[in-house]
Amino acid sequence: MTRIISGDAGGTRLDVPPSGTRPTSDRVRESLFGALETTGMLDDTAVLDLYAGSGALGLEALSRGAATADLVEKGQKAAQIVRGNAARVQKATGREARTHAVAVQVFLRSTARTYDLVFIDPPYDLPPDQLAADLALVATVLASDGLVIVERAQRSGSPDWGAAGLVAYRDKSYGDTALWWGELP
Repeated sequence: MTRIISGDAGGTRLDVPPSGTRPTSDRVRESLFGALETTGMLDDTAVLDLYAGSGALGLEALSRGAATADLVEKGQKAAQIVRGNAARVQKATGREARTHAVAVQVFLRSTARTYDLVFIDPPYDLPPDQLAADLALVATVLASDGLVIVERAQRSGSPDWGAAGLVAYRDKSYGDTALWWGELP
């Protein structure tokens, strides 16, 4: 079972698409959000969750104090599940969660918003050149003091931050799962 771990919506159950997604484990989310809370990056921020799956990352941020969360998931069935999860968390927090059922690059090219925190949790089989293209577009919507966090298999290797105009900030591995943090220079 996937759930919101902490914050205003702590304990809220999240539905997970039956296939095609890989939910971030509670252990990884707890560590990630503990680190984010120490940076103050969750307080009244705009969050973008790309390849949202169940929406767990963006919705956890919303529960812990983010002002808004945009959840982008191309798969129509998964996007329906994200909408339901977002409605439950939004009800508990009173903060806005918007679901976008479009491809990541389509969303990034069309949004006029700026984000303080961006999660990219693509399928592990996403080619490195597509991740690099996603990151280049993310750099155009990232606030000057914002963070990008990429979750992938450790064996995938670090994202190509330089090609996207970003720089590495930190990284952490949890078994086969790795989180890479980046920011604008």
